[in-house]
Amino acid sequence: MSLYRLLQQRLSLLADSDIFDALSASKIGLEKESLRVCPEGSISQTQHPVAWGSALTHPQITTDFSEALTELVTPPCNSVAEVIQSLDDIQTFVYRHLDNEILWATSMPCVVAGETGIPLARYGSSNAAQMKTAYRRGLGLRYGRAMQVIAGVHFNYSFSDAFWLRYQQLIHHADNIQTDNLQSNNLQAFVSDQYMGLIRNLLRYGWLVPYLFGASPAVCKSFLNGKRTILQSFNDNTYYQTYATSLRLGDIGYQNNKEDLAGIKACYDSLDAYIKSMQCAISTPYKGYEEIGVKVDGEYQQLNSNILQIENEYYSSVRPKQIVQGDEKPSTALKNRGIAYVELRSLDVNAFDPHGINSEQLYFLEVFMLFCLLQSSPVLSQSEIDAIDENLLLVAHQGREPGLDLQRASLQSPDSRQPGSQQAGLQASIRVSANQSVLNQSIEKISLQDWAAELCHKMTGVARLLDRANHSENYFSSVKSQIASVYDPDLTPSARMLAEMREHDEGFYHHAQRMSKHHNQYYKNHLLSADKVKFFENMTSESLAQQSRIESEDKISFDEYLENYFNESNS
Repeated sequence: MSLYRLLQQRLSLLADSDIFDALSASKIGLEKESLRVCPEGSISQTQHPVAWGSALTHPQITTDFSEALTELVTPPCNSVAEVIQSLDDIQTFVYRHLDNEILWATSMPCVVAGETGIPLARYGSSNAAQMKTAYRRGLGLRYGRAMQVIAGVHFNYSFSDAFWLRYQQLIHHADNIQTDNLQSNNLQAFVSDQYMGLIRNLLRYGWLVPYLFGASPAVCKSFLNGKRTILQSFNDNTYYQTYATSLRLGDIGYQNNKEDLAGIKACYDSLDAYIKSMQCAISTPYKGYEEIGVKVDGEYQQLNSNILQIENEYYSSVRPKQIVQGDEKPSTALKNRGIAYVELRSLDVNAFDPHGINSEQLYFLEVFMLFCLLQSSPVLSQSEIDAIDENLLLVAHQGREPGLDLQRASLQSPDSRQPGSQQAGLQASIRVSANQSVLNQSIEKISLQDWAAELCHKMTGVARLLDRANHSENYFSSVKSQIASVYDPDLTPSARMLAEMREHDEGFYHHAQRMSKHHNQYYKNHLLSADKVKFFENMTSESLAQQSRIESEDKISFDEYLENYFNESNS
């Protein structure tokens, strides 16, 4: 059976169904990080502006690691146009209250004046706020603060409940399966199983994202602060690599470097396996972190000395997500209510667009999500996991290099099942259960261009399906644009950035500063309607009031609060 036969079967199944309204009801959300800086590019030392509201409780304007690392969060939106408009509105309001500062237009920071020049995010005096700051202090001590102020864009995606219900019915009907005799008759179990398959494919093909959309081929020398590097000098203030796409995802970017040493890594075989691997990591001590200390001279240096303080510390290009309730931890939310959406975290901030991402990227990513759902997704062998990690690193540093080879797992036909299997035919291919055997695999070399072209061409059918569901031509057009970038790497954002730097005879710092000021002017000339201004002002007031309520309602010490949190985590 062809590797893509299942994809074609599923596309035909959906094309002949009444699923289009449900398919067009998917939700898209964005989280965009932007470093708040002084006009010359140095990291801001001022507090999160009060006019933006409380970073602890505001649903759309908060901070990440640093007080200066702004995070803008859209609500789940019904379309690409709606989510871009939402991000535009949030940023327009934010820019109204920036005073003499600007938001940095690129993922990689500049003018990094050492670790002490990066202020930790502060969220108030409540126990929840103290936990956030202590966690960030621990991140800084474990990995260095400079790495934590690298910015990115997270793409959140979910299929509608109506889609999942109809999709399950279509699959079962195609194989004449009685749904009441299947464990997957539990819709949420089915949904989580399908999302985990989607996630495994996002990992397999995830190198495609930095190749197509990577926008950090260069970095300010101040970021490395004199450390030895394999990077080349572009000029006096810039390091780069000739064919790099996303140094943010490379050796100098955010990495967990202790999990491998301790033998713990996230497992994506099933949702249950993923939860257990995360729980293991947050409960297993690590000697190196024990040497830092937890509470030193009355101040928490980190939440604990385990491999991970909390699940959020684990860096991955993709995460299964469920909305947490109160002080619930992410793995508990997933265990109780299953996967609600998928978070793709490998996007660089696009310096060529004031939003930090554009519609064409989003249309392609939506196609990519559906492609990864419909495509066969066996569990990952160790050899394939190693290949996935190596591919991502290789593309980050050398993705546009002519003739670059990647490693791909060669899968046996899904028809070739273990003897005695109760599954057969289309059902064996469609339902990849958590406990199935890994298909026989060998790792083969394939050129990046050949593999990327193969994937993108296969996505055209998915794009046409989405265009039909949404009465548009945007999805097919976006895939065509990315196919052009596959055959001509000079069209990619990383190549364009280096070309502009050469054209303007500027290093990365001056390029990023120029783009940042351009975006600043764009938003300064932008106007919000009176209703939208009032909407954001009300959200600001409510978030500040909510923070005050949380602080006034605290009745226990921070020590007790942490003990209760981790006791719940281990229950």
